[in-house]
Amino acid sequence: MKFLRLYSSLLFLCLLQTISVQCLSRRDNDAVNAPLPDLYEASILELQNGLDAGQFTSVDLIKAYFARIEEVNLQGPVLRAVIETNPSALAQAAVLDAERAVSGKRSLLHGIPVILKDNIATIASEGMNTTAGSFALLGSIVPDDAGVVKKLREAGAIILGKANLSEFAEFRGNLPSGWSGRGGQTTNAYFPSADPCGSSSGSGVTTSIGLTTVALGTETDGSITCPTGNNNLAGVKPSVGLTSRAGVIPISEHQDTVGPMARSITDVAIVLSLIAGKDPNDNFTLAQPPIVPDYTKALNPNALIGARIGVPRKVFLDGSDLTGNGSESAIGLAFEKALDVIRDLGATVVDPADLPSAEEIARSNNETVVLDTDFKIQINAWLEGLISIPSGVRSLADLIAFDNANPSLEEPVNFTSQSEFIASEATTGFTDAYFQSLAFDKELGGAQGIDAALEMFDLDALVLPAQGLTTVPAAIAGYPIITVPLGFFPSNVTIGSAGPETVYPAPGVPFGLSFLGTAFSEFDLIGFAFAYEQKTKTRLERRAFPAAIPKTQLKDILG
Repeated sequence: MKFLRLYSSLLFLCLLQTISVQCLSRRDNDAVNAPLPDLYEASILELQNGLDAGQFTSVDLIKAYFARIEEVNLQGPVLRAVIETNPSALAQAAVLDAERAVSGKRSLLHGIPVILKDNIATIASEGMNTTAGSFALLGSIVPDDAGVVKKLREAGAIILGKANLSEFAEFRGNLPSGWSGRGGQTTNAYFPSADPCGSSSGSGVTTSIGLTTVALGTETDGSITCPTGNNNLAGVKPSVGLTSRAGVIPISEHQDTVGPMARSITDVAIVLSLIAGKDPNDNFTLAQPPIVPDYTKALNPNALIGARIGVPRKVFLDGSDLTGNGSESAIGLAFEKALDVIRDLGATVVDPADLPSAEEIARSNNETVVLDTDFKIQINAWLEGLISIPSGVRSLADLIAFDNANPSLEEPVNFTSQSEFIASEATTGFTDAYFQSLAFDKELGGAQGIDAALEMFDLDALVLPAQGLTTVPAAIAGYPIITVPLGFFPSNVTIGSAGPETVYPAPGVPFGLSFLGTAFSEFDLIGFAFAYEQKTKTRLERRAFPAAIPKTQLKDILG
């Protein structure tokens, strides 16, 4: 039996070697003069075309991305966007290259690298950790891949590594966006030490400059939307229940969701089509519509013709509109121009189209009650469910004690307290106040919020800058947000402080535009965002600062 296994392994290695030689030969003979994709902007479709033509292999692609990460992650500008790379990625790429040569690709993600936020679980045998950025979870063994990771693997994607994040998805308390104990401070690639926003900070930065093709982030309230905007990207915060949260380190099952971040709406539509769907390990997904749409069919440049788009101005920032001075005026001016573009693309803009519940949402403490209660229950269940954990942490109380005992590892500059952890630990389970707050949230965000505005003004969607209180109504209702680039702060903007090590606003730092709708309206929202993106092509107006742009390209690997 041992001999047969050895013989089979040798045959497989020989097959890989033969296929590799054939791929190289095809590349030399057929595609030597074709231009290679620029990895700073390379799309899924461009990379698939190159892989199919034999210009390069997925092994080449992984090597190129690894080299680009090496250049800027802990060297040069020290962006600290990646916590760790996948030691199994090259071997997985070789297998997928062989499969492509024998039977073709499984999907548009076959052989394509994806970076995961470090709260999305991957099996330990692959060689990576799942820690939410905390040393308390370093070396812990998760029971299985996350549900979305299983779907990525089935599609033939390669997990390139884990992205840095705001530790525990920014739920510890007084932590700057993009800081974690394990990863340090992630910074924006568009201005030195600029705020990347969080908590999916590393997912945003890695994708913005081509350290990966696409990334996954998670959002409870703003954690995909904001880093998408701050890093000049397209991103989807899906409806709660469209993508599985099984195997994702939780905050709240009522608000957590997993979504793609990429350099184009086309790429996020491709990824969302493959990671959406029901998962028996996440019962919220069982309530979604029976068929997952092919979101790439929403990519219509004429999607805004005849649409009615509302502007709910009362949810801007502190509840006022964006007509002030300083950084807000730059966003406000860009937003007014965006509304003109939307009109030019054939839509009727209804302005204002305020949410009836806007002022009450701004005053409400319901979301805090829900998140604090949910987190304690769900993080305790996560910790108890780990196969092993070297730190011995098995509860939120243990986690608080670990952090207090290890300040050199777990406290950034000017750290004061773990206020969110402490408030969550003080909760006493599913009380009447909890259920009342949860019901009020759903009502304020949905029936009296987004749904009410859509119905009152006969709207197809809402549109807002991806800043301030934009995310709150959709967060508490569990509704989707699609974000695209809107603009960049001007060179004369006054640089502000965003934390001990970061600044915001700052010259050239991007900001985004968000389309919002009711539950499971992603298809329509993707169409609206695509039409706007194709008309404006805002992402292409500005690149990262020079030191943050990796130099390695595929030609360097092939050469």
